[in-house]
Amino acid sequence: MMLSEADLLALAITLKLALISTAVLLVLGAPLAWWLATTTWRRKYLLEALVALPLVLPPTVLGFYLLLTLGPDGPVGSMMEALGGQPLAFTFTGLVVGSVIYSLPFVVQPLQDAFAAVGRRPLEVAATLRAAPLDRFLTVALPLARPGFLTAAVLGFAHTLGEFGVVLMIGGNIPGETRVASIAIYDHVETLQYAHAHWLAGSLLILSFLLLVVVYATHGRFRVVRT
Repeated sequence: MMLSEADLLALAITLKLALISTAVLLVLGAPLAWWLATTTWRRKYLLEALVALPLVLPPTVLGFYLLLTLGPDGPVGSMMEALGGQPLAFTFTGLVVGSVIYSLPFVVQPLQDAFAAVGRRPLEVAATLRAAPLDRFLTVALPLARPGFLTAAVLGFAHTLGEFGVVLMIGGNIPGETRVASIAIYDHVETLQYAHAHWLAGSLLILSFLLLVVVYATHGRFRVVRT
């Protein structure tokens, strides 16, 4: 038995969600991680705790509050309606917002560690050559932190693949729009269609394993180069 057309569509939506969410996370997470790695603000732990909150918060709790925020009666949903749009709850865009927030620590923390490992010396040398702060970030910090970017991208992508509680709360189960692979697997198990669940779950298992192999293999290569 192969993947059904509905399962292939759910898998395609999952991959699309993971790709878009990862791209957004890297764009937003890089400056945030750089600031956390370089700031001297004594209370930065407050922001670090806020970023790491999805690690310990039950996904359904996060999804519930996102649903209230993005729904028609929430502040974001009401603003969208006032601007002539529609609330983000139960839409693919809402899934992206939820995925970005839920996977934020999986991207920010590896990037923060990578930027911290760069150290101040390369940046100080660049400063003596009259490089502006933005130039030092783009031409010095980013290239040296490349392994961290790979780790962050793979972990953010892989984490999005397996989301369930958040996407179910904020996106529901709309075929062709918000029905991702994890929800499709749950539906198959609920209806005792274990063969369909095996095919879809096995696809995600293999993909997740290959992504982690890339991370560990690449990190090993970088360690050899640095030594």
